[in-house]
Amino acid sequence: MSEIAHIAAAIFKRAGKAGRFVVAIAGPPGAGKSTLSAALRDVLPEGSAEVVAMDGFHFDDIILERRGLRGRKGAPETFDFAGFETLMKRIHAGEPDIAIPVFDRNMELSRAAAEVVGSDTRFILVEGNYLLLDEDPWSRLAPLFDFTIFIDVPRAELERRLRQRWHDHGKSEADALAWIASNDLPNIERVLARRREADLIVEDG
Repeated sequence: MSEIAHIAAAIFKRAGKAGRFVVAIAGPPGAGKSTLSAALRDVLPEGSAEVVAMDGFHFDDIILERRGLRGRKGAPETFDFAGFETLMKRIHAGEPDIAIPVFDRNMELSRAAAEVVGSDTRFILVEGNYLLLDEDPWSRLAPLFDFTIFIDVPRAELERRLRQRWHDHGKSEADALAWIASNDLPNIERVLARRREADLIVEDG
């Protein structure tokens, strides 16, 4: 059985007969949260799972500029936490047809109501850097998750992946390294130093 199948089996076992089961998939930038979420969605029964990305709640660059946070985009303070928390409460309550925003990394902005979580969607795979962050207000999310996963990746591998990410998005080597040093690495350290325990640790890299 593959690792993805093992993780899916653990989710199934914990879910039992629950009609709605919310899984948090957390980890530092570059850990592979989106990749793992998509892989789990594909191995869970067809139509039973939907991925919800915290990145859909990035503040727009115009707002970040206004608040002096453009250079820290991706830090906890650069997300609309209140909006995300409200969405998670609606999902946890099992409301029907919940519209969710999706962050378009190529455009560097969120597209409102780009996906819909149906009332018959059993497994909600929520992915984001700060889902297990043990800081207020992020710690308020804890009761909204039924199962938590943390992806543990060596720092050197995180840096390699992030360099590749920023190269793929058009940054030069110098700009990529500067952004990683000033923004990604502080976020990585914050995630690793201030996280709650997860139900399952996935080691990657």
